[in-house]
Amino acid sequence: MAASSPLTTGALQANSAGSGHANFGRLLLAEWTKLRSVRSTYWSLISLVVVFLFFSWLIPFLVVHNWDQASPSDKASLMEDPLATIMNFGILLGQLGVAVLGVLVTASEYSTGMIRSTLLASPHRMRMLAAKSVVFTVLVLIVGEIVAFAAFGIGQQTFKSLFSLHLNDDAHMRQVVGVGLYLGVLALFSLLVGSLIRHVAGAICTVIALVLVVGPLLQAIPGKAGQYLYTYEPTNAGYAVFQKDLPDKFLITAWEGFAVFAAWTAVLWVLAAWLLSRRDA
Repeated sequence: MAASSPLTTGALQANSAGSGHANFGRLLLAEWTKLRSVRSTYWSLISLVVVFLFFSWLIPFLVVHNWDQASPSDKASLMEDPLATIMNFGILLGQLGVAVLGVLVTASEYSTGMIRSTLLASPHRMRMLAAKSVVFTVLVLIVGEIVAFAAFGIGQQTFKSLFSLHLNDDAHMRQVVGVGLYLGVLALFSLLVGSLIRHVAGAICTVIALVLVVGPLLQAIPGKAGQYLYTYEPTNAGYAVFQKDLPDKFLITAWEGFAVFAAWTAVLWVLAAWLLSRRDA
């Protein structure tokens, strides 16, 4: 047997701890050890933070700088939903770091063969997947919420020469909190796609296609079928939670959209757990 690497030491300790809640706690520690021991975690989260915060300043700055030349309709649109100006471009690009990292958390273990060590240390495969899911989702959720509130603060200060922006508005609070919630579920969604496909490049292409390509394309489909496909596509539904005004084709509310995204993710988790228990490593 090969010598244990720093990434699998925690998992091996988990296997020696017996069963039950204590064992799951050690699995959480093992997954956290693996996650924080690879550079991709830091680089992906740093890209999220830098991109998100940069554009939460840049786009409002450009709007303020060109305010006198803006048309009345553009000014009215900004005043109606200023958080879209602050948040949307940053999250459009920043979410890619989360999606890629989510895939790497699972798919890279198959490409490197480390999954065999993980499963040897933790024969209870569903428990292992649950621990991996909890650790990564919670990490991205926390980072996402911090970044969302920081972006709001940056945008608030940038726009202060034009108007005051506060979080005492329920819609504004939902938009800011919704960014972190969306990123947390996207992290788990991407992790599960990586677990299902088991190929890094293929899984990354799948997630990015869903996030950037499939959703917008569905908006072009005419009729009732187009409305349903557009509304219930996973990432479109998830996006709704941090939007103030939803497109006319969107058939449900913002929180219902988030629930749809969470439901898609839950279905993927069950499928990933079922296949994990039946497929060879």
